[in-house]
Amino acid sequence: MYQDEYKRWLEADLIDFDLNSELRSIEGDDDAIKERFAVALKFGTAGLRGTLGAGTNRMNIWVVRQATQGVADWVKTQGGTQTVAISYDSRLKGWNFARDAAGVLAANGINVRIYDELMPVPALSFATRYYKCNAGIMITASHNPAQYNGYKAYGPDGCQMTDDAAAVVYDSIQKTDVLTGAKYMSFAEGIEKGLIKFVGEDCKDALYAAIEACQVRPGLCKDAGLKLVYSPLNGTGLVPVTRILKDMGITDVTIVKEQEYPNGYFTTCSYPNPEIFAALEKGLELAKEVGADLMLATDPDADRVGIAMKCPDGSYELVSGNEMGVLLLDYICQGKIEKGTMPAKAVAVKSIVSTPLADAVAAHYGVEMRNVLTGFKWIGDQIAGLEAAGEVERFIFGFEESYGYLAGPYVRDKDAIVGSMLICEMAAYYRSIGSSIKQRLEEIYKEYGRYLNKVDSFEFPGLSGMDKMAAIMDGLRQNPPKEFAGKAVVKAVDYAKPEETGLPKANVLIYSLEDGATVVVRPSGTEPKIKTYFTTLGKDLAEAQAEKDALAEAIKPILS
Repeated sequence: MYQDEYKRWLEADLIDFDLNSELRSIEGDDDAIKERFAVALKFGTAGLRGTLGAGTNRMNIWVVRQATQGVADWVKTQGGTQTVAISYDSRLKGWNFARDAAGVLAANGINVRIYDELMPVPALSFATRYYKCNAGIMITASHNPAQYNGYKAYGPDGCQMTDDAAAVVYDSIQKTDVLTGAKYMSFAEGIEKGLIKFVGEDCKDALYAAIEACQVRPGLCKDAGLKLVYSPLNGTGLVPVTRILKDMGITDVTIVKEQEYPNGYFTTCSYPNPEIFAALEKGLELAKEVGADLMLATDPDADRVGIAMKCPDGSYELVSGNEMGVLLLDYICQGKIEKGTMPAKAVAVKSIVSTPLADAVAAHYGVEMRNVLTGFKWIGDQIAGLEAAGEVERFIFGFEESYGYLAGPYVRDKDAIVGSMLICEMAAYYRSIGSSIKQRLEEIYKEYGRYLNKVDSFEFPGLSGMDKMAAIMDGLRQNPPKEFAGKAVVKAVDYAKPEETGLPKANVLIYSLEDGATVVVRPSGTEPKIKTYFTTLGKDLAEAQAEKDALAEAIKPILS
């Protein structure tokens, strides 16, 4: 079957030189053909993501056209403006995929608003809402290595597509032949017919205005003398982040030269993920060289930001996503109360795998903390609910432990631009009162206890990887662990049972242990990995770390 599909691709005129060359190069190699054609990339709520190349199990213009035909079929049932917004980041083939998606939509009579330059995820979410679109498409593979690209689909609310909508799109994709099924007109013809238009400067300016409106202490940075090193990691962050910093009055910004401009090969960091130390190494070297107060790095689609802060002894310390989420929540609450801008019945939202320290901080300030499933669309869903009730101003902050932050309801996805702005403002504030981010973090730990949050990943590559992951999760459900590292499990919550959790169904298991520690097991939604999240609480870091290490060792045999 897969050999037949391979031959069909080989004999077709695929336009793309790279695809034709790859197809010829694997002739007679059954394993290589099977890897590319035995299955198709599955469209889900996270859209598509895969390795660039030829075949149904790869990212290429034909798979993108097929997926976009599915989106077009769904849009045509929705009424409304019949418009779709499109953006793309610095990934290889990003512009090709964005342009071809626009061509498919235009051929279906659907209006397109596409950015005339690469722009990040928050800009796509904003444009989707600004133009009252039916849907949005973001061409990105987020923080994956260079050989990947992907396709994220958004609903009219600027959130990633719902399960129901994604199921309808997937059903339509199944009925669309990958090589011949999608309608298509050239980008030039779409422009000529007025179906494809570029996103206007008014929309871009409105995004920046909405972000800047989220400042807690406007004007504070102008006189703070903050010294900054910034890396866009060869992605989309350069233009929006530096514009916001300039507007705030931060002028002493040194950009990491090797990572300044868009480069889909990511030659200086094979994994452009601000969660990983290797991606921040160049920035850290430069920060030490220039004596920066702070080093920031945004991922290629600029929806996540990682930082290193300068410590009193002159060294630099990375701040985890959980720690920064807590610091920003604490700073926003404290600042809004001081300025008299805290809304009544304020709401913050975080994912269930993010640190419970944030719940304690929210309670301290009288803020309602809502815990939702992993995936920023669930935070966006909470904002949408508040908006529907006419209470959107109650939302003050949302975060995920994987370095995703949002302050303000102007978009429905995580935003490294507003994250960068608020981190810099917070650093400037603590500097202005003779303190620092590091000092404030230590004060928080002293007040609430020394929480430690760590994430480990177990990879399951290849075609059988997903089956192995499913078997492990089934095993945990059929034979629930009674203890980890000698600590009894006092409560186990299975998020596959919505009747017990009150949340939508999700493949997540959370174990609460007798000493207050928690172990979370969750397969990744976008990569062949099972992630384990550990929260421990000790009298100091060493004690919390020792327990984490023991728990990690105890779970290894289950996941190997």
